[in-house]
Parts: sequence; structure tokens; C-alpha cells
Amino acid sequence: MSKGRGVIRWMLAAPVMVLVAAGFYQKSAPTASNGQEPTNYTIRTTSRLVLLDASVKGRDGGFVSGLGQDNFKVYENGKLQQITQFANADIPVTVGILVDESGSMRPKRSEVIAAAVEFIKASNPQDEVFVINFNEKARHGLPDTVLFSDNIDQLRAALWQGVPEGRTALYDAIEMALHQTDMGRRDKKTLLVISDGGDNISVHKLPDVMHDVLESLVTIYTIGIFDESDPEANPGVLKQLAQVSGGGWYFPKTLEEVVPICRQIAKDVRTRYTIGYVPELNNGKPERQIKVVASLPEGQKLNVRTRTRYLFTPDTAVAEQK
Repeated sequence: MSKGRGVIRWMLAAPVMVLVAAGFYQKSAPTASNGQEPTNYTIRTTSRLVLLDASVKGRDGGFVSGLGQDNFKVYENGKLQQITQFANADIPVTVGILVDESGSMRPKRSEVIAAAVEFIKASNPQDEVFVINFNEKARHGLPDTVLFSDNIDQLRAALWQGVPEGRTALYDAIEMALHQTDMGRRDKKTLLVISDGGDNISVHKLPDVMHDVLESLVTIYTIGIFDESDPEANPGVLKQLAQVSGGGWYFPKTLEEVVPICRQIAKDVRTRYTIGYVPELNNGKPERQIKVVASLPEGQKLNVRTRTRYLFTPDTAVAEQK
């Protein structure tokens, strides 16, 4: 089990800078237009801050944009919180694509990789992306000297790494991906997991994985392309991972559905709201429940998908982990 990941980025006495979504930021000076680091957005704070990544849809299922801070209410353990930071902007994120390469994926591989490439194309072109290929072991798809890439050809080659064979180490792949997102420069983190079976060989166990997801800032999207006759299919795990982290879960009936699903996920990532609040130090157990409510000015309720809970880590515990 990893230590030190927090859905909260705890800010101690001295002001520090956190990369988050634009809207409540000071812009740094833009870089030259040579393909290097894009403009950063920063916020300075001296207090604890919980940052939530929220997707909002209307009754028709379409994404709702243009909302303001007054359209949202945040509750922690049932108590209304004061929103201290708010933003809605399509900014670069750190993205990990986890692709199942177990033996059962062989006949599905071309369609799955094509869908993953479409996801990259539909995402913010300045995203920093990495690939995890997994069967009996989890492996980095990019070259050893490359942590992240925005080069579509390099990422396509990474997706094709390896040979479909063996069993499914899903939990090990997620742990590897969570660790790599910690190295990302973007404050918002996303994982896309595509698999056709349940875990049957990982060193890590599901309770460890769920603990680390609760401690992370990562939003997880999962796509399960299960065979109806597969006794090891475990859609419940993919749903649980996505639900607790505020992402989405999809179980297409045909491979043809995977490409449009990946495009939809990319749009979801690019249209999410960022909402921040300062939690109370003494407010129940370390695991805290979150509820976000959104409504239009005329009072119509909207559908919000965001993280449902997180693990509260006091400053002293963070200091001991460093």
C-alpha cells in the first residue's frame, strides 16, 4: 500500500503553489510557441484545501457548461461547506491509459487500441499521457526515459507494446498508474481503464487499491468489455473504482461502442468543474462522505458526478510520511 497520496493537497504555513484549473488563478508568463511547457495557472493558499473534480449533466444527459459558484452546494458528512475556490476550464491534465493485454483480449485488441487512440485525439492536446499495459504483469508502455507524452505516434506505439497472453493483474496496473500520476505536473489526474476480466493474479489486493484511490486525486473511468460466459468477469470492481473516484463506468455490448464511449469520456474530462473547500479538522472519522448538489438559476436540479468520499489526513500524519 502506498503512503502519502491525498485527495487533499495539504498546504502548511508558508504559501505554496498548486496547479489547478483556470478561473481563480494568476497566469504565469507564457512560454515561446515552440511546443514546450504550456502556460501554467496557479493559486496561492496557506490553508487546507479539498479540490473536487465534478461533471454536470442536465436531464437530457447533455453536459452543462457555464455554471457559476452559486449554482453549487457541497456537503461533507452532511454539513454544508463554504466553497472557497471555483473554476470551469478546459486545461491540460495528467492521463493514464491502462489497457488489458491478457490472453482473452487478443481478438479485441485492434478495436480497443483504436478506441484508446480516439480518446487521445479527443483530449486536450496539451495533456501529459502515459500508458500501462497489463496481463500477468503491469508494464510502462512508453520508453524507459519517457514518463509522459503528447505525441500521438509515440502513444500509439506504447499501446501496441506487448503480446496478449496470460492472466489479468488489474490491481497491480492501477497501483502502478496511481504512482505515476504522482509524478505528473498537472494537478488534475485521470485514469482510463479498459479490461475484459476480473483480477486473478495481482500482488496487490482490492482493499489496498481502494484505500489508495481514496487517498488520491485521481478520477477513474472504466470500460468493461466482458464476455457473457466469462466466469472471471467482475464488473462490480470497475464500477466501484469509477464511482468512488467520481469517474464513469461503461459496459458496452459490442466492440463498436467502445470508440464513441472513449470520445465521450474525453469530452467529460474536458468539461468538468473544479470546486474547492476547506474542511474542518475535527469532523468525524478519517473517511469523509462528500455530496455535491448543482442547480440552474431557476431551481432545476442537475446531475453531478464527483468523488463520493476521501480519506482525511491531518498535517501531522503527512509530515510523518515525508
